[in-house]
Amino acid sequence: MLDIYNETFGGTYPYKPNYFETGDFRMHYVDEGHGEPVVLVHGDPTWGYMYREFLPELSKNHRCIVPDHMGMGKSGVPEHPYPYRLSHHISNLEKLLLSLALKNITLVLHDWGGPVGMGFAVHHAALIKRLVIMNTWAFAKWPGGALPKLLQIIRSDRGESFVLEKNGYVKRAFTGTVNYPEKITTGVLDAYITPFPDPGSRKALLCWTRDITFTEEDPSFGDMAYIERSLPLFSEIPVLLIWGMRDPVLPPSVLDIWRGVYPHSEVYTIEDASHFLQEDTPKRVVSEIARFIRD
Repeated sequence: MLDIYNETFGGTYPYKPNYFETGDFRMHYVDEGHGEPVVLVHGDPTWGYMYREFLPELSKNHRCIVPDHMGMGKSGVPEHPYPYRLSHHISNLEKLLLSLALKNITLVLHDWGGPVGMGFAVHHAALIKRLVIMNTWAFAKWPGGALPKLLQIIRSDRGESFVLEKNGYVKRAFTGTVNYPEKITTGVLDAYITPFPDPGSRKALLCWTRDITFTEEDPSFGDMAYIERSLPLFSEIPVLLIWGMRDPVLPPSVLDIWRGVYPHSEVYTIEDASHFLQEDTPKRVVSEIARFIRD
């Protein structure tokens, strides 16, 4: 258990911590509200804190589940399996959501939460009622063009030193991929950095970027290819695409790919939001999600 178990970060994350034993580690999740479930899945290098401004609105009428992936947020950092792969994260999410006996799920996906959440969804399509897809991907070959320099560093030989020893990832990720850096206050940045106090706690931060797939030789390519082939399973359910249009990691061209996959989808673009649109324009994003579910 991390020492931030009961930490609310100045009252900005006042939600009761819940834990699920996966067999390898204790997986933290928030469970707020009642009604049809809305599962909000974070990516890298974030944790459930990213959805802190979504919960007050969505939990009024829905049961909101916000898990922290293995090695992230208030979840444990297991020694095994390691390195952490996409299949491990999918399995963890699957164990948690099946244990909660959820159905009619609205999945809200961002960044690596897309491959993880869609990995769960394609195996349990009957449980999914709606999809909300935000600046993410679920395609075998990376669709975002050349990786930003920060991610290239993590994938290089000096990546371990940069991430594990120097703790160079989280702060630079936020300052480089928001449109309103002034919103990343010292308190907000502390909340994102606190789960990673020492090299041993930063394993997941190193693994996510190194698990991005480009070729068939990449370890998670087969899992990503299966997910991509299975995306048509959701051609008949409501899909909302929300996109921060100033994203340097997953630019608008990736939104166009999603539009091709789900031509029936609703699209909501935010011209002044970057990759972390939850930080740039949280009120607009959550208002659109609430409208989509309501309608």
